[in-house]
Amino acid sequence: MCKTAGCLLILIALLMAGRASAYDPEDPKNCNGVDWDNKSPWVIAKVTAKPRVNFVKSPYDDDFKAESCPAPTDACRRNAYLVTDDLVFAGKTNGAFTCINYQSPLAKKQIWATGWLPTAALTPVARMSPTKASDWIGKWFHPGGPIEITLGADGKLHVEGGITVPTARDFHTGEFAGDVVPKDDMLDFTDNDDGCHVQMQRIGPWLAVGDNGGCGGAGVTFQGLYRRTK
Repeated sequence: MCKTAGCLLILIALLMAGRASAYDPEDPKNCNGVDWDNKSPWVIAKVTAKPRVNFVKSPYDDDFKAESCPAPTDACRRNAYLVTDDLVFAGKTNGAFTCINYQSPLAKKQIWATGWLPTAALTPVARMSPTKASDWIGKWFHPGGPIEITLGADGKLHVEGGITVPTARDFHTGEFAGDVVPKDDMLDFTDNDDGCHVQMQRIGPWLAVGDNGGCGGAGVTFQGLYRRTK
């Protein structure tokens, strides 16, 4: 039996190591956010539950004590919730649940929520179709930085973006630029200088943006819903 402080510290370290080794980021029941797919555009969904829908736990929540989650039980329901008409990036499914990313397009800080939501509480939103140049052109705002779309040469649109992502001690940055013709009512292009692949869709009044994670430093992504500024 541990009676000394040193012994207790060793025991705590062993327990923590055991728990950490049990964590599996590839566990299909674990929601780590929406994955990138080079061939498929991001799916934007609207919360249709009224008046709200609570997030659902993954197995590793509650200090690894939520093994039965996600499930439609009170024990798996988180306190955090979204409300009717909130827009989310929807990803993989597990049973009756969908893994989502959410950030309010009106947010002033880069605060994301990730987790499971009941699929029945979500309805996919169709992108604007057809689109014309004026639907894209403008300066679009996001808490991390703007994206500007202007009319380029030969009927193309010129797109430039820059973003700053704060870290615990510093910050990481990202940028891209490209000339693209809308295809399938999307802007889909690669900045060949660094392999940054970006997809854009018009969703209602918003510009929905996703990327492959290759547009800047560690943890940098342009993902989000951008609002057009005057």
